[in-house]
Amino acid sequence: MSEPKAIAATIETVVPGVWRWSVQDDRIGYESDAYAIASGDRMVLIDPLRVETAILERLGPVEAICLTAACHQRAAWHYRRRLGVKVYAPDGTRPMDEEPDLRYRAGDVLPGGLRAIHTPGPETAHYAFLSPQPPGILFCPDLLSHGAGDVLAFVPAEYHENPALTRQSVRNLLDLDFAVLCFDHGRPLLDEPKAALRALIAEKPGTSHS
Repeated sequence: MSEPKAIAATIETVVPGVWRWSVQDDRIGYESDAYAIASGDRMVLIDPLRVETAILERLGPVEAICLTAACHQRAAWHYRRRLGVKVYAPDGTRPMDEEPDLRYRAGDVLPGGLRAIHTPGPETAHYAFLSPQPPGILFCPDLLSHGAGDVLAFVPAEYHENPALTRQSVRNLLDLDFAVLCFDHGRPLLDEPKAALRALIAEKPGTSHS
């Protein structure tokens, strides 16, 4: 099943024009997060989870849904049917529950001005989204998690097709221009995210945070 059972009851502002909501994900046993980003007077949903209808409607009409990977289909098909919007997904994914309306590749610019950044490792067709909206926002899916106690960590290697490639994808993020780092599993990092990435990369694989 691609969608968790829980429905979020609140949405919070990350920075002006970017919103986040989260649920305790019964499929994986920890938090999953979804986002919306302003696109003019509309919004784009990123890896959406279900949220109470009235709360989502307060943000305004939805322009499109953008998925970072097949593993983050979540509520995309529910919202496509309900809102009548198109779903964008990476080219070359494994089979999905439904066929996306449009496929993108590395470097493509998606609705909301999101630039597709290829970040293989968790799976081959796995992408981050870079928004040029000030102060520069990077939506990073399954490379990393930012869990309890503000611990930044690699998503466990057993969930990745190629853990070594995951580490290289994280190194490559340092070449991008961003000041806010948003995760599909955990709270966003708004304070020196690149410094946190450098510290994590410097650790030896398997280092414990306990």
